[in-house]
Amino acid sequence: MKLGIVGLPNVGKSTLFNAITNAGAESANYPFCTIDPNVGMVAVPDARLDQLSEMYRPKKTTPAVIEFVDIAGLVKGASRGEGLGNKFLGNIRATDAIVHVVRCFDDDNVIHVEGATDPIRDIDTIDLELVMADLEMVERRIDKAKKAAKGDKKFLQEAADFEGLRAWLNDGKSARSYPEVDIAAEYPDCELLSLKPVIYAANLDEEGFADPQSVGYYQQVEERAGEQGAQVIPVCAKLEAEIAELEGEEKAMFLEDLGVAESGLDRLVKASYTLLGLISYLTSGEDECRAWTITRGTKAPQAAGKIHSDFERGFIRAEVIAYDDLMTAGSMAAAKEKGLIRSEGKEYVVKDGDIILMHDIHTESVDAAVELIPKLIDAGFQLVTVSEMAAAKGIVLENGKSYTDF
Repeated sequence: MKLGIVGLPNVGKSTLFNAITNAGAESANYPFCTIDPNVGMVAVPDARLDQLSEMYRPKKTTPAVIEFVDIAGLVKGASRGEGLGNKFLGNIRATDAIVHVVRCFDDDNVIHVEGATDPIRDIDTIDLELVMADLEMVERRIDKAKKAAKGDKKFLQEAADFEGLRAWLNDGKSARSYPEVDIAAEYPDCELLSLKPVIYAANLDEEGFADPQSVGYYQQVEERAGEQGAQVIPVCAKLEAEIAELEGEEKAMFLEDLGVAESGLDRLVKASYTLLGLISYLTSGEDECRAWTITRGTKAPQAAGKIHSDFERGFIRAEVIAYDDLMTAGSMAAAKEKGLIRSEGKEYVVKDGDIILMHDIHTESVDAAVELIPKLIDAGFQLVTVSEMAAAKGIVLENGKSYTDF
């Protein structure tokens, strides 16, 4: 899953991306300093995983991750190729959702491409460019459907649906707000830019970040987000860049001094994860505690496949305990004594925060063999390895080859 960070030049987009990923995207006070899209894999903050690591003290802790792409600043006319438009509209198309950074502060030292701060104008500028690019795709879709309808009348409905959408887009409205047809559900192959879900990152100065509701610019963005059913997260890119350099207690103290429980970036990453319909299940042990990313609604075998494809193919059952139940019990042993660990089958839908031990055919077979070997020896059987049997027959075993003659 991939999120594209977009915004007009000099709204703090690359500064924000740098803070999220520490990827070092060049940040400069002039347009188009991000010439190629920068990509960063970002850890998803998860207090549950932190707590499991405290409990197990594993050799390794691996968080869930989400991919962010810093897409160069768009300008008015991008859909017609202005600035770096065509190239970067294509980069947005390759993402699953959009984080739209909107400038919500005044600063004479930071040039605004339009000359002055106006968050609603900036939102409309980006939205319109996405809509204009979508209109070209919709026109092509209508033509294709009409041609196909000559051989199969079912395509007439598709043509009608997209003709209705075309009229909607011509009014400057996004595809995701089109009320007549759920385009994303009916036509999942349709990669319209304005169909992508969006989060607004309202970039404030330090004073505004301390009290976003007191900032008129922020209130405007919040109202627009409400109209679209979107979410707005207050951030201060400059401040977040400083926070990103801190760790542990030092970071906690800095946030406490600011009067916030978590950074704007942590909230943004979590909101982005949720926006994509993603959840995490957890595995724990002395070797590793890990959060695994799955789509909400995923069943146990497919969730097991995230660990290894063999687990999905040979899935038998999963031992499951809710995170809160484990924390209440205090340990896995105590949870088992209290009957809090459930055995779930192939139809089980994994929930966010489930702690799971997967069982597959291979695991069950090995466990059974380990248990059986001492009993066979006690019964007087002599155990011979496959290698010893092959050597007795003069066969040299090769990796990846099947043998059936001994």
